[in-house]
Amino acid sequence: MSEQTSPESTVNDTKTYLPLPPPDTLHSENPQVELAEQEKEMYDTVFAHFTAADYKLPGFGSQNGEESQVLSEKESFTEGERRKWTSELIEEEKFWLSYECILRFLRASKWKTPVAIQRLESTLKWRREYGIYDLITGEHVSIEGETGKAILFGYDVKGRPGFYMIPSRQNTEEGPRQVQYTVWLLERCIDLMPPGVENLAILLNFASKAKNPSIGIARAVLNILQDHYPERMGVALIINVPFLVNAFFKIIMPFVDPVTREKVKFNPRVVEDGFVGKEYLMKEWWGGDHDFEYDHEKFFPELLRLTSERRDRWMAKWKELGGSIGVKEWDYKRE
Repeated sequence: MSEQTSPESTVNDTKTYLPLPPPDTLHSENPQVELAEQEKEMYDTVFAHFTAADYKLPGFGSQNGEESQVLSEKESFTEGERRKWTSELIEEEKFWLSYECILRFLRASKWKTPVAIQRLESTLKWRREYGIYDLITGEHVSIEGETGKAILFGYDVKGRPGFYMIPSRQNTEEGPRQVQYTVWLLERCIDLMPPGVENLAILLNFASKAKNPSIGIARAVLNILQDHYPERMGVALIINVPFLVNAFFKIIMPFVDPVTREKVKFNPRVVEDGFVGKEYLMKEWWGGDHDFEYDHEKFFPELLRLTSERRDRWMAKWKELGGSIGVKEWDYKRE
């Protein structure tokens, strides 16, 4: 794997400091392929499981009335306290269980409905316990983003948000918060996905002297991606791969499923090969139009504003559409 050199300056000498707004008009019609009759039956089976009147999320509450006792001892609970005890699905979880979400897990489970149900329930439990809805906040992970070692910027030709990773900018000691930051950014990638887009594009650059990536951290992130974010990685573009990192990839790639391995491209010509248009790409190393400079005090608050506004707007539209499991992302994302 040969290393690429930094591209020459392109047309625009003006610095870019902020994330780019999503191309929300990319698709005029829903690109989701109509389900075959058997696939629809499988979807209906999973949908019926989670919408049953007596549905309880396994592992929460108890059979001996502990949940009812605890909930009755206080007149009011915060969402975090309620989430800890209740076996009922909360609002954010019903929102997450969209039509497209169920289909992503069905496809990842090779259309085996019991497997898809088990994986969905495992992820619902993981999202609660890991703190997706309350513990892993922008404030909590902000320190991890101070040097710009991971940046959400631009979109590929299919409208997938660009998730840049620059290991040479590592600024913290190895630990759980590094993984939490990656997960937080994955969630923000989802907030940036335009209508009809369900995947992200990873752009990984090993230029400059980088601290060798931790196998433990890499495997933890890979496991989370494969177990809880199926069908979310559209492509991974990796450049400037030195010898030691090449050896590292040889170690971790056997742990990656075959479908994901096909999406990993080493040292591609990103623009020439048609992965990303220049208008949505960083200039340095990648050859785009944007002379991007990372300034945490400018970039991070704007990313928080942009993603939270989109998420709030989608949640409001979802409620207008019934606020239930199985609402299509396409419908609540469209203006």
